[in-house]
Amino acid sequence: MILTVTLNAALDVTYQVPDVDWDGVNRVSAVHRRAGGKGVNVARVLAALGHDVLVTGLAGGPTGQAIEDDLRAAGLPGALCAIAADSRTTLAVSEQRGTRTALFNEPGPEVTSGELAGFVRRYESLLATADAVVISGSLPRGVPADTYARLASIAADRGVPAIVDADGDPLRHAPKGRPTVVKPNKEELARAVPGGSPAEGAQALRSQGAEAVVVSMGAEGLLAVTREGTFTARMPYEVQGNPTGAGDSLVAGLALGLVESAPWPDSLRRAAALGAAAVAAPVAGDFDPDVYADIHPQIIIT
Repeated sequence: MILTVTLNAALDVTYQVPDVDWDGVNRVSAVHRRAGGKGVNVARVLAALGHDVLVTGLAGGPTGQAIEDDLRAAGLPGALCAIAADSRTTLAVSEQRGTRTALFNEPGPEVTSGELAGFVRRYESLLATADAVVISGSLPRGVPADTYARLASIAADRGVPAIVDADGDPLRHAPKGRPTVVKPNKEELARAVPGGSPAEGAQALRSQGAEAVVVSMGAEGLLAVTREGTFTARMPYEVQGNPTGAGDSLVAGLALGLVESAPWPDSLRRAAALGAAAVAAPVAGDFDPDVYADIHPQIIIT
């Protein structure tokens, strides 16, 4: 079982619009509402690939109830911890005839120290049956910036490989928790380690405690700095569509690589193909299997 942690779970709303007029009235052609947050998206992809998953994190209020209801409807096992404050909603506006997607992310609820402590106790018990854990996304208000490092450290002490996918201060703290993989995108890495190339930034995070760092670079592919060496995954072509959730699909591929003990070239090829296939899907947490099948064998690993 792969455990996914989403401390800032959300109800994701996606509007599909033929062409967005930012100064006028827009007619929405399709609306999607579903449980979201990066860890939830990772779990959806893993479940679609036939792997056992368990979603944990924090959820509260009417929005939190809607999140839990959607997880049940989707057949995704959940072990969310209740909080008093209402969970957040996110909005994505995606052009169907263009390549632009705008995201509007609420900051999330206020979490008390007692609620966080209760979650950590639940997390420790869930690790007993986990083959790997994915810790990803933003932190809600009231949660310390080093929380992901703490969760990764707890997993490391129990021999459970952990992937951390975060931005800002949570990313800067993450290597101290000795995670198996840290997965920033190119922009997140530049903010965490200013100056230098992506390879230099990734090596800096490794020197701080991360076992491996995988940098997603959009249409440019992936860069992985690991104990076995430095790898790149180059894409044969750019997939057009909605990039929201592409990084989560990529992380799902990396998580599978960990539980299967796959060689880095195989793991990176699958991860890159899943990320590209997610761009072709209209909603975060989905991927296009035809795009995946086409692009997977064409990805070049060096």
